[in-house]
Amino acid sequence: MIFRDDLLDQKVVLITGGGTGLGLAMAEAFGQLGASLALVGRRQEVLEQAQHELESRGIPTFIQSLDIRDYEAVDRTMDAIENHYGRLDVLVNNAAGNFISPTERLSPRAVDAVVNIVLHGTLYCTLAAGKRWIAQGTGGTVLNIVTTYAWTGSGYVVPSAVAKAGVLAMTRSLAVEWAPHHIRQVAIAPGPFPTEGAWSRLMPTPDMAQAAVERVPMKRVGRPEELTTLAAYLISDAADYINGEVVTIDGGEWLQGAGQFNALDRVTPEQWDMVRTMMPKKS
Repeated sequence: MIFRDDLLDQKVVLITGGGTGLGLAMAEAFGQLGASLALVGRRQEVLEQAQHELESRGIPTFIQSLDIRDYEAVDRTMDAIENHYGRLDVLVNNAAGNFISPTERLSPRAVDAVVNIVLHGTLYCTLAAGKRWIAQGTGGTVLNIVTTYAWTGSGYVVPSAVAKAGVLAMTRSLAVEWAPHHIRQVAIAPGPFPTEGAWSRLMPTPDMAQAAVERVPMKRVGRPEELTTLAAYLISDAADYINGEVVTIDGGEWLQGAGQFNALDRVTPEQWDMVRTMMPKKS
């Protein structure tokens, strides 16, 4: 770490989708810098494992299973976090859902599965946190994890593109509206950062994974610590004058060609059928 050990001391940070992948990586980085953590997700056993790992390193960690598509459940969870820690300082909207598919093959349920988590869930969490901070007069920080195709668009991940574009609009809109309440809105737009869950759905074949690397001018994927270092800075008091900004961390990928998944137009219908059989089944 390049920061003081107490950079996030006394801060209580809520991370949605915090039990795995980049959410867990951010949790560990924030905890090492003094933050107390609240992790939420839909799978209790995953959260318990994350809590065990973090607390074994001396990082205070509150967990609660939560479906962020349910606003009342979100509100109750934030009550529980405040009852546990006495406050909430930072919300990291990390939970997401995505998969590749020709848009005409999508069912309404498939669209809802992505949009309800990424857009509605993010907005619900932000609204619940913002209402508290405004009523309490404490202020706070919201960090949204978006994507570069939130502003370029991309074929084959249309529900995600639509939802992430909405989150980006929310970031910039509330940066102005809630600034008088000392509530900051910031966002990170990552390029390829392989994680076990998302990577297997978006890059299910070795050829697709290699193509993702080749698309990046730096010819490599991102390392978790590169993203977590940026995130730690953005939620810290050192970034107090950064508001409404979206920081891209993708090795220059989006500049090389707008639309992260547009090259999938080379995939044949037969290959799409094969890809579908390779998708991991949800438990």
